[in-house]
Amino acid sequence: MVFPEAQPVFSEALKAIRANKTAGVLDLSSFGLDAEDALALGAALRCNTSLRTNLILAHNALGDQGAQAIAEALKVNEILRQVDLCDNQIGEAGMLALAEAMKGSSSLKQLKLDDNQAGPGGARALAAALDGHMDFEELWLSRNEIGQEGAEALGEALKVNSSLGQLFLRQNNIGPKGAAALAEGLKDAGVQAMAEAMKANNCLKQLDMALNKIGSLGIVAIKEAKKINTSLTEVVWQSNSYAGI
Repeated sequence: MVFPEAQPVFSEALKAIRANKTAGVLDLSSFGLDAEDALALGAALRCNTSLRTNLILAHNALGDQGAQAIAEALKVNEILRQVDLCDNQIGEAGMLALAEAMKGSSSLKQLKLDDNQAGPGGARALAAALDGHMDFEELWLSRNEIGQEGAEALGEALKVNSSLGQLFLRQNNIGPKGAAALAEGLKDAGVQAMAEAMKANNCLKQLDMALNKIGSLGIVAIKEAKKINTSLTEVVWQSNSYAGI
């Protein structure tokens, strides 16, 4: 439920959206919005043609149901370019809905989903959406526990996507926990899939892989891929086992 102190602003925002009198950016972050509020917002967005740039809904509590409501609006809203849903308790079901919205949106270029609970299933769905969305530019998916499986799915998408310029995957446990030799080998498998994808992808400019428990074999694979990839200019590696890149 909207925080009492934010209710007047939220009510006015809904009126402005319905009347097509919004500015290019609408910031409703940290308003205490929940799924019910998202349903109202989604209904208003369906017919809006003035909110052209950025909808910021970070640090609320939309959950899966709220994400689904926003996703339904994105399917029919043909002008919104950027949506920020960071830190909204969105799990796999919500990610599936957002992935479907990505596929159906002709305008959406940037989706921020940091600090949610996508998991491997959510990452797979988003990867499939990237596969079919050749105008999408930025995906933020840090701290979503996508694991090795999610990284591999995104790696496959990067092989065919020709538009994604920035991909943020910080702190996703891409390398599994454990100190055993076998685990060390498995630890690198997710990032090696990314490395192979990078060899085929020449549009990605920035890749954030910090805090992912990535072993030296994976880092070496990325270094080799960078020699082939001519577009990648920035790789973030803080707090991994090797940083010589």
